[in-house]
Amino acid sequence: MNPAVVIILALTAFANGEPEIVPVPNGVSGSGITTRYWDCCKPSCAWQENLGESGKTVPVRSCAKDGLTTIDIEQETGCYLNSSSASYMCVDQTPWVYNETVSYGFVAASFKGGDDNSKCCSCLLLKFQGEILGKQLIAQITNTGGPLSQNHFDIAIPGGGVGPATFGCWNEFDSPLGGWGEEFGGVSSLEECDELPEILQPGCQWRFNWLGEDNPDVEFEEIYCPEELNAITGCS
Repeated sequence: MNPAVVIILALTAFANGEPEIVPVPNGVSGSGITTRYWDCCKPSCAWQENLGESGKTVPVRSCAKDGLTTIDIEQETGCYLNSSSASYMCVDQTPWVYNETVSYGFVAASFKGGDDNSKCCSCLLLKFQGEILGKQLIAQITNTGGPLSQNHFDIAIPGGGVGPATFGCWNEFDSPLGGWGEEFGGVSSLEECDELPEILQPGCQWRFNWLGEDNPDVEFEEIYCPEELNAITGCS
């Protein structure tokens, strides 16, 4: 797409009070599935060596144990039992509401099934299907994962379940071993979000107050990353 057209589209969206959504020509697209997770672990796209296929040069921010302080990219993950490391997922890499039909957030993603670093730091428009048809998530890919299937998007939602990474939130926030709620799926009600640290509760509540459906299917397309997401992850 001509850069001038991109700028015009972005300015038009800004003027109309709508989020900037500009498709990437020949970008990935199709139908997919979603799940959810929050394992507190350093994201895989925070490792410099995982950016090779993506064409990006600056990895995703990872944070110290407070979840706020940016930590050196070479720091190992704090996601193992008795780990002396201190690199975790930053607490601001959590979903938030833009309006009734649009939210921003972050996902682990695989397009071919299994570990797939090819789109680290790229952004997607996830168009939810089913009962919440019309709602959309503007998401940046910060993570990948072996358990993921083809065209599978694991939305980073606090309280969404730690999956196989049982020690990350335990190390960082002294959560129950295996995380809050079920190991896969996490908490099951809005009230259970109160069990999380206060700083993570708004992201947990997003799932019940805005998303409102359990692991909806999506139609997806690759889009240019909005500054709102790049500013949080630092990825470029």
